[in-house]
Amino acid sequence: MNDPTSDPTSARTGHPTSTPTSARTGDPTSAPAGDPTGRPGSAARATPPRAAPADRGATRIADGVVAKIAGQAAWEALPAPSGAPPHATVTVHHDIARVRVSLELDYPSDLAAQCAAVRQRVTLRVEECAEMSVPEVDIDIEHLHSTQTRLGAGRDRRLR
Repeated sequence: MNDPTSDPTSARTGHPTSTPTSARTGDPTSAPAGDPTGRPGSAARATPPRAAPADRGATRIADGVVAKIAGQAAWEALPAPSGAPPHATVTVHHDIARVRVSLELDYPSDLAAQCAAVRQRVTLRVEECAEMSVPEVDIDIEHLHSTQTRLGAGRDRRLR
């Protein structure tokens, strides 16, 4: 059997390998082993080593994407979501996101506790998903849904 390391022909095709002579012999005056052209002097045109990922460029997350994260987080924070899903708007400036969330909540319930839970969840999710600081989350309660009205909606309310 042929040993592919000692034979300069390819074991599969029988054709000579494309390894430059300098790579096989270790001649330091010729082209380096990684030089695909095999021409002397072409190593000077080799690409420079890659820069670290942080030095290659910037990533910008659109305000709409951050708003989508905030809206979903607000929906997750509500104990029993009712009505329309929360709507969030966001203003981003230098990795600082200012968030405004519009909600529909059930009444009677602890509105302050629900708003605090939404603020906490939105802050946490935006910071971990978008890596942005969230100094404030403003909440607008757009509608209150009465539990009695919702329960009574299924009953027949005809006058007798």
